[in-house]
Amino acid sequence: MSVITLVASTIAVAYIADRGPWSTSVALAPVQPIEFSHKHHVKDDGIDCRYCHTSVETSGFAGIPPTETCMTCHSQIWTTASVTKPIRDSWQSGKSIEWVRVHDLPDFVYFNHSIHVNKGIGCSSCHGQVNEMPMMWKVNTLNMNWCLSCHRDPAKFIRPKSEVFNINYKYPANQAELGPKLVKEYHVQSLTDCITCHR
Repeated sequence: MSVITLVASTIAVAYIADRGPWSTSVALAPVQPIEFSHKHHVKDDGIDCRYCHTSVETSGFAGIPPTETCMTCHSQIWTTASVTKPIRDSWQSGKSIEWVRVHDLPDFVYFNHSIHVNKGIGCSSCHGQVNEMPMMWKVNTLNMNWCLSCHRDPAKFIRPKSEVFNINYKYPANQAELGPKLVKEYHVQSLTDCITCHR
């Protein structure tokens, strides 16, 4: 009996370790070169995702904002604050700020932001309530099973295209009716074959 308990415990610990934050980085905010608060910029200042992530609708990569984007505001406000000094230094030197990617998929995974956004998948579906994050962290594992849960049944997760960038969007009580209609209207396919993401 003790051998079975030992084997079961070992398997349980391995499973938990594989799914825990130390391997998935869920709920862990990496140290960034600048203490950039999405909460302040999105919630307090009302800045839309697309202002900084300019290519999210047209490219596979959402884009990390160049220093020029930051300086649009910070050449006028907080011009001498110590927290914005790295931005000013980057602007003067021409050297890009080396942000640490929070949502960094393995190289063997193909992912295209624009196709998801243009098919009615909202930013908060994957990235969570960034308007409540003083520092950005992952709220989802982004592992294959998590992605497949949406790919198998996109009607549960789709929203009107007009609501894709609405960080506070709440799925309506009639999502079971609305979802399939939007899937049909937006020509969303339930793609679960390996080559969809592994090319």
